[in-house]
Amino acid sequence: MDSRNVSSETSRNKCAACFRQFNKMEHLVEHMRISYHSVHEPVCGNCKKHCRSYESLREHLIGPLPKQECKNVFNVRGCKFCLTLLDSPNARRVHLERCQHSGVNIAGLLTNFANLGLRDNLTLDNGYARGRQVVALACKMVGGGNDGSLDLCARVCLIDENENIIFHTFVKPPIPVTNYRYETTGVRPEYLRDATPLRQVQKKIQDFLCNGEPMWKIRPRGGKARILVGHDLDRLHLEYPAVMMRDTANYPPLMKTSKLSNSLKYLTQAYLGYDIQTGMQDPYEDCVATMRLYIRMKSQNHAVEDSPLASDPQNRNNFASWRQSELERMSPEEMLAISRSDYYCWCLDS
Repeated sequence: MDSRNVSSETSRNKCAACFRQFNKMEHLVEHMRISYHSVHEPVCGNCKKHCRSYESLREHLIGPLPKQECKNVFNVRGCKFCLTLLDSPNARRVHLERCQHSGVNIAGLLTNFANLGLRDNLTLDNGYARGRQVVALACKMVGGGNDGSLDLCARVCLIDENENIIFHTFVKPPIPVTNYRYETTGVRPEYLRDATPLRQVQKKIQDFLCNGEPMWKIRPRGGKARILVGHDLDRLHLEYPAVMMRDTANYPPLMKTSKLSNSLKYLTQAYLGYDIQTGMQDPYEDCVATMRLYIRMKSQNHAVEDSPLASDPQNRNNFASWRQSELERMSPEEMLAISRSDYYCWCLDS
């Protein structure tokens, strides 16, 4: 067989997103059926390869075995925090000053934790709210059980999009505390003696999040219910619709290449450029980190699509088996154009 024909055929069987090569077109179709490539994936600014997560993109650019051409360009014009490729080294310098965040000064917060109470009249942007209101939640855990290894919520903090504290309180766990973990939590027994019981705190936060909407009526689009941001939000055991939660622990672009969660400490250092959770910790610091990560992910400039999710009714038959013959006649670029994401990209909150 003519080598030019072989080259043309293999090029036709190459994924337009991740550049994976297949021997047969039917194998490429199956790959596209299960890969859910989309405009919402992290993309290399140099070669335009789609990556499943930012960790995968980081490995592609500056990992142990990077693509050398992309690494060379990235070393001169790339931002190591958001992994964006800038137009010039000068543009990179200016960008880095804005992209790297500074840490939170929590010295004052560590000396006196007054219960600030919920402000039910919270508004964003000095009263001019645009779209859904967004709040971030974090809690600090003490230990329960015989060996003190059972996590019990002892402090809760809630902030708005401008990093203002809405609610900050100690929480009385439902079972006795056997390890206060004072070195990291700063919690003493006397702080919890007259603290608000966990169930009451959960109800108060839940009512605030619902913002007057019945739980069963809350929808991802429209309405008054607030978006809740956090890291490992299951720890507080809040009853709140999953479609309204933005969890940095299980957001696919922020997860490891092994599809396991990254710690908030790592995410903050890698993507915001500063350290948290050193020494005695405060939930406010975690709130700020998760809110900043959310805002960074939400601000991604992705192409607008009428139906962005693979689960949308309009997209459910895009790669249906009965379309196999039609799909095999498509080019890789045409298949990528109809492929949709299997997760909700936070840019859709904008």
